[in-house]
Amino acid sequence: MDAARLPGTSQPAQVVAHVDMDCFYAACERRREPALEGEPLVVGMGYEGGETHGAVATASYEAREFGVESAMAISEALERLPRKVEAVDDPDLSVEEAGHYRSVDLDYYEAVAGEVKEIIRDAADVVREVSIDEAYLDVTETVAWDDAEAWAADLKATIESEVDVAASVGLAPTLSAAKVASDREKPDGLVVVRPGEVREFFADLPVEEVHGVGPVTARELAGLGIETAGDLADADPGTLDDRFGERGREIRRYARGEDTRAVTPKGDPKSLSRESAFTEAVDDPAEKRRKVETLAAAVADRAHRKEVRYQTIGIKVVEPPYEIHTRARSLPGPVADADLVESVALDLLSEFADAAVRKVGVRVSNLDFSAGEQASLTGFEGDDSATETQAEGGRTPDERTENGRTRRDAAVASSPETSDGQISLTDFERGEAGTEGADGEPSGETTEGDADTTQSDGQASLGDFE
Repeated sequence: MDAARLPGTSQPAQVVAHVDMDCFYAACERRREPALEGEPLVVGMGYEGGETHGAVATASYEAREFGVESAMAISEALERLPRKVEAVDDPDLSVEEAGHYRSVDLDYYEAVAGEVKEIIRDAADVVREVSIDEAYLDVTETVAWDDAEAWAADLKATIESEVDVAASVGLAPTLSAAKVASDREKPDGLVVVRPGEVREFFADLPVEEVHGVGPVTARELAGLGIETAGDLADADPGTLDDRFGERGREIRRYARGEDTRAVTPKGDPKSLSRESAFTEAVDDPAEKRRKVETLAAAVADRAHRKEVRYQTIGIKVVEPPYEIHTRARSLPGPVADADLVESVALDLLSEFADAAVRKVGVRVSNLDFSAGEQASLTGFEGDDSATETQAEGGRTPDERTENGRTRRDAAVASSPETSDGQISLTDFERGEAGTEGADGEPSGETTEGDADTTQSDGQASLGDFE
């Protein structure tokens, strides 16, 4: 049998798999504590046991039955699903209608994810990992469409038997269809969309399911009478072009199954960052400094574990409601110095000493993965080398952006730098959006600024947008 062909071409249709772990953080906690299996379980970001602050990173399917959702404040989650340990001693609470709460343990989750990724890399020659718990695989050269479902079932079984976590898999000839397919029968789902079936597969789905369509665009499309992917596929391209420009034509192509993007492996990350939100806006300078100190240590430790040096250290400050500021300082050369990350971050934070702040972040960028000598910091300390760098067209020592807009002051240049109440490892360049693939590579995420900050299975993403 001849290989299936891409519409309008002589090329065989690629076989793309999207592997998405089900409620991954909760699954990791259950692997560590098997007694949690089948119980309502909430994993919180910025949350410590017994406290009420922080936000929900993920809620197990059992917890979702009580209305607990990703990115919800822990205080609200507790109103809907009290802690089981408290319900045991409180006659006004029902043990059957209570759940378990755990704090995010990213190091542990990354270790489990590493085991899954080993299996995935063995299963495909071309892999793009887009977050801690999802990846695209191109198996065009090794898996025929007639064997695709059996191959995916075997991959799922291997992951579950060897790592003890469940994955949902979508197979399709396009990245956008594979992404949606992996979400259709969660948890533990397996959906195959064959060549020639993509448009039909999308037809009845809400238009938000189409790659590149976020809530804002969906509302604008609804105003044009376009509510499903099928409506979008049938829409007049001229009307879409008039309203959305080239992006209008692009999302129409995706709705029609015309997605020519290939799975491309990720290179080295361009930056490493961590963010954390306060329960409510904070103006106490000491509290803001403590938060930044913690984040700076976490970023420096992550860089140390990746054996990477960095030349730029920056912060992100968000004032209510969503006023985003970034500040960054570039060094004469790459370094690996945790104390320096903290001191520079705190110095940059001093500008906001009197501001009410709802979220802060620390970021290192201009990364160097080579093993060369660490740069001298004399120029950073104030001698002429920093000025010489500017004169030669290099980065200036201080950089800032305001809500994504560059501000240029004396000795200040631009710096390109998600969600409420949560810790995030997102790249600052995504602002308040929170999906993977900030470099524009395939991820199945929305590409506009109205993207939300949860993944398809309702889990808030902690993936570094590398």
